[in-house]
Amino acid sequence: MPVNLVKGQKISLVKPGSALNRILVGLGWDEVRQRNGLFGLFAGKPADIDCDASVILCGEDGKVVSNRIAESLVYFGNLSHPSGAIRHQGDNLTGSGEGDDEQIQVELSGIPSQIARLVFVVNIYDADKRRQHFGLIRNAFIRIVDQASGRELCRYNLSDDYSGMTGVIVGEMYRSGNEWKFSAVGRGVLEASRLDQLLALYR
Repeated sequence: MPVNLVKGQKISLVKPGSALNRILVGLGWDEVRQRNGLFGLFAGKPADIDCDASVILCGEDGKVVSNRIAESLVYFGNLSHPSGAIRHQGDNLTGSGEGDDEQIQVELSGIPSQIARLVFVVNIYDADKRRQHFGLIRNAFIRIVDQASGRELCRYNLSDDYSGMTGVIVGEMYRSGNEWKFSAVGRGVLEASRLDQLLALYR
């Protein structure tokens, strides 16, 4: 059975001698059904909410490992880290469908030593322009799966009210001695219509 985490909880993923190496990080969300116009009577469908999942790569000091985007950020515009150890599986523009909306594959043994923390974030693209926020999103989660066995190791369901927020720092994977651990963060960010606004928090 996977471990269901609560906000702020930490769990060890890989201990010395563990066979776990290739993991899949799945992130998902559902859009709250929106009514358009007065009493929902006017024609036209509200714009789809385009949520983007990304990984910010930090060193032990909590700052990005490089000023070069290719080395410090894996997202829809840079699907793979140069090491090949962190790979984004592509952008989902609407969040429709069951299960994971976006997935990121991580090969723990291949992560360069200078990377000590992987910060998983989700932001709403063009949120300010579209007047959208995470109060319009429900059932958001992050889960970690052992790719070798397909077993889900842990899951964090975000239950806070993120109304007005355009980004969320969902969770972090970080080195702790010889172990890799995961922390359920669930921190809302007010201004994150552009991914660089989230990245700036770690510069």
